[in-house]
Amino acid sequence: MVQQRLIAEDEVVAKPDLATVCSEPDAIAAFDAGYPSHLVGRSLLVHADCFDWLAAIPEHAISSIVTDPPYGLKEYEHSELQKRAVGRGGVWRIPPSFDGHERAPLPRFTALNGKERAILRAFFVQWARLAVRALRPGGHVIIASNAFISQLTFEALVEGGLEWRGELIRLVQTLRGGSRPKNAEDQFPGVCSMLRGGYEPWGILRAPLPAGMQVSECLRIYGTGGLRRDWHGKQALDVIMSERTPRSERAIADHPSLKPQSFLRQVVYLSLPLGEGIVADPFMGSGSTIAACEAVGYQGIGVERSADYYAIARRVVPQLARVPVRAKPQLQLPIDDDL
Repeated sequence: MVQQRLIAEDEVVAKPDLATVCSEPDAIAAFDAGYPSHLVGRSLLVHADCFDWLAAIPEHAISSIVTDPPYGLKEYEHSELQKRAVGRGGVWRIPPSFDGHERAPLPRFTALNGKERAILRAFFVQWARLAVRALRPGGHVIIASNAFISQLTFEALVEGGLEWRGELIRLVQTLRGGSRPKNAEDQFPGVCSMLRGGYEPWGILRAPLPAGMQVSECLRIYGTGGLRRDWHGKQALDVIMSERTPRSERAIADHPSLKPQSFLRQVVYLSLPLGEGIVADPFMGSGSTIAACEAVGYQGIGVERSADYYAIARRVVPQLARVPVRAKPQLQLPIDDDL
């Protein structure tokens, strides 16, 4: 199982002068910033708006951020969640059932208008500025997006001060629409309005290193700057074969965009280059990223503004952390000698 192979035993980190790694589980409680919180194993769950929390914690206090934010913001407004709950749609596409299988609702990202896209951009510019403040120099941000708005989101994060370091592609077939032209399916049977989704882009960004500092020096001083090699000691690829979230995990955690533990544990693992530090998820949802932290032996801090999801996370993080998973083998790609 993945969690049996994810923890290196012989790695040493030079302690930075600022916020050091919490050696005792209770020490991480100091990161609640005065908000309601709950300890789960070595990790902390905080009930707060992440903008307020990121501004309140000490500067350079966390080592990495792994998060799956609300892609379009609009889909998690109270009115839209109410529509989804009663099956009326709104920004949520309520797909039909097939062969007795109830498919999960998905947000209509194409429903965002120009004003909403501008709000989205401003949201992530401001969020990135707070992330740079909270991260150690060289700390990475690994953030989920989707093919519709990733270019907007990632540009906004760079505008906010994070360095662009590439993308991590989660290979998984999605249930995106566009199979036929709407209301003209019979007239144009050989046409699809868009390609079927086969991947999910995760942006990889980094808090800037101090001027003139190399990655090796950043690693020595702050324990950040790079990404961890996989648990076989190989350089991790920027493509991960993934499964859809298993029904067994969905039965534990009720969240519309729950990612599988088999994927999240790999992503969380590589986010701390020396295997030591604090991983934050400012958009915790039901806590799957923090469960992945617990499973691989890392300390995590999950922040969630929704009282309902915060309550769910308190209950399900220990359960998700115990889920046995089997990661798909690393993708074998042909090497282009001309590149």
